[in-house]
Amino acid sequence: MTAAVVMENLNWDPALSKLLNSLEENKTEIPSCTDEEFGFLSDLLKSKELNALVNVHNKILTNVKDDKFFPVLSNAMDIDVEVLDLLSTKTHLSEECKELFYLLQKPHIQGLLCAHDAVAQKDYYPRLPEIPLEVDEDEETVKIVQLVKSNEPLCGGAGVEPIVGATIKTCEVTGKIVIARIMHGGAADRSGLIHVGDEVCEVNGISVEGKTPNCVLKILQNSEGTITFKIVPADSKGGIRESKVRVRAHFSYTAADDPYIPCKEAGLDFVKGDVLHIVSQDDAYWWQARREGDRNMRAGLIPSRALQERRIILERQQKEKTDDDNITENDDFDREEIPTYEEVAKLYPRPGIYRPVVLIGPPGVGRNELKRRLMATDPDKYRTPVPYTSRAPRPGEVNGKEYHFVTREKMDEDIESGKFIEYGEYKGNLYGTSAESVSSLVNAGYVCLLNPHYQALKMLRTPQLKPFAIYVKPPRFEILKETRNEARARSTFDETNSRGFTDEEFQEILHSAARIEFLYSHLFDDVIVNADLSMAFEQLVGAIHRVETEPLWVPASWVQ
Repeated sequence: MTAAVVMENLNWDPALSKLLNSLEENKTEIPSCTDEEFGFLSDLLKSKELNALVNVHNKILTNVKDDKFFPVLSNAMDIDVEVLDLLSTKTHLSEECKELFYLLQKPHIQGLLCAHDAVAQKDYYPRLPEIPLEVDEDEETVKIVQLVKSNEPLCGGAGVEPIVGATIKTCEVTGKIVIARIMHGGAADRSGLIHVGDEVCEVNGISVEGKTPNCVLKILQNSEGTITFKIVPADSKGGIRESKVRVRAHFSYTAADDPYIPCKEAGLDFVKGDVLHIVSQDDAYWWQARREGDRNMRAGLIPSRALQERRIILERQQKEKTDDDNITENDDFDREEIPTYEEVAKLYPRPGIYRPVVLIGPPGVGRNELKRRLMATDPDKYRTPVPYTSRAPRPGEVNGKEYHFVTREKMDEDIESGKFIEYGEYKGNLYGTSAESVSSLVNAGYVCLLNPHYQALKMLRTPQLKPFAIYVKPPRFEILKETRNEARARSTFDETNSRGFTDEEFQEILHSAARIEFLYSHLFDDVIVNADLSMAFEQLVGAIHRVETEPLWVPASWVQ
C-alpha cells in the first residue's frame, strides 16, 4: 500500500497503481515466482518511463475518441499537382507564386503530402487480427495465418494456382516448403503476416512435410474461401518496403514468352516506352513492378536490369556470329551501352525557361523544313544557336550573327574540352555548335531549335540542357517517293545539281532511318512520321506545346 500512496502522490497512472497493488497482494499466492522475478516486475511498474508511455497512450486515445484530430482533406497531393499544372501555364508569376512553384516540386514536400494523404485515407486499415502464437511439439514458435483465397498467383515448381499472392519453393538445405517471394500488393503482402523464408508446416490442417510445391498447390487448389496456414516464422521478418523508383522500359516484354520466369501468371507485360513503378528490387533477377499510375494493380514480376543486360549480351553475341554486316567494328554504336531501363522522374515546366527541341532523323527526311516553318510562325520565340567556325569572315559577315569566328587553335582546344555538342570539318575549316550557345538561348527565354547529326544526341542529353528529342521518321518507300515527288523536293545528296531524289537515295534515307532507330530509339522523347509535311508540322507544334505546359518523364538525374 505504501507504494500505491507514493505513486498517487506522483500523479501515477491509476491502472499502474492498481496493477502494482494487485501484485503486492498476490505475491504469496504464486509460489513458482522468485523474489527476483517479483522485484523485476515491481520495478518495471514503478518506472517513470513506463508511466510516461502510458500517459502518452491515454492522451492519444482520448483525443482520438473525442475526434479532436481529423483531416480537412485527403487529397493534398492531387491539389499539389493541380497547382503545379496551373502555375506552369502562366507566363508571368509574382515572386510569391514562383517560390510556391519551386517549393511544391521539392521531393520532401511531396513526400510529406503523400504521407498526409495516406494517414487521412487510412491506408493502414483494415485492422489485422492478433497473431495467434503456439508452441509446437518441437518447441518452435509457430503462428496461424488465415488468408482469403483470391485470383492472385501462388506458384511453385512447374505448377501454378491463383491463391494468395506469393510463391513457394523447397528449401535446398532443409527440404522444407518455404515462402520464396511475396508479391507486392497481393493478399499475403497486405496481411503483413507472411514473410520470405517462412516455413509452411500445414495448410488447412494438412501437414506439408515431405511434400513437393506442386502437391501443396493441389491442396490449395481444392481449398475454398479462407485458407489457414501454420507457419514457422523466418529469423528475418522485414516487410516489403515499397520503392519509389520509376523507370522507362527500353524493350518490350511478354511474360508468357519467357521460359525462365518463376511464375508466368505473376509476370507483368509491358511495351517499349512504358513507365514502370519498381516496388521491389530484393531479388537479383526478378523485380516486382506495376505500371505507373495503376495503384490498384497487384505488382508483377519483370526481369531485373542485370538479367536483361545478360540476355541482350548473349543475343548480340549470337547475332554477330551470324550477321557480321549488321554493326561493324567501325560503327559508332556504343557497345558498352545496353539500354534496358532508365530511371526517370517528372520534370515540371518552368515559366519562361523552355527546353531545347532537338529534331533527329536521316538526311532528306524534312527536318530543315520543319525547323524553318517553326521559326517563320514565331521568330520571337524560336531561335537557332549561332555556330562557330575556324574560317575567316567573308565580306559582309558579322561576328556573332552568321558565325562566331575563332582561330583553329581555339576551336581545337574547346573541342578537346568537350564544349561542343557537335562539330565537323568542311573544306579544311572546322564548324560546330557549342553547349554554351544553347544555354544562352534557353536562359534568354527562347525555344532553342536544333537538328544535329544523331551522334550529337548523347552530348546534348545532359541535366544542364534537358533537351526534348523528337525523331522525324520517314514513311514507307512508296509514300516517301510519292510525297517528295509531288512536293518537288530537292535532293540533299547532291550539292552541285538541283534535282529530285532518286530511288536509290530514297532507299538510303530508309536505311539510315532504320540504323538510327536501332542505335538511338531509347533516347527519343517523341516520334513524328513525316508522310505529310503539314500534318507533321501540326504534330510538332503539339509536341512542343506539351513540353511547355505538361510535366513529362525525364532521366531522374535531370530533376535531382
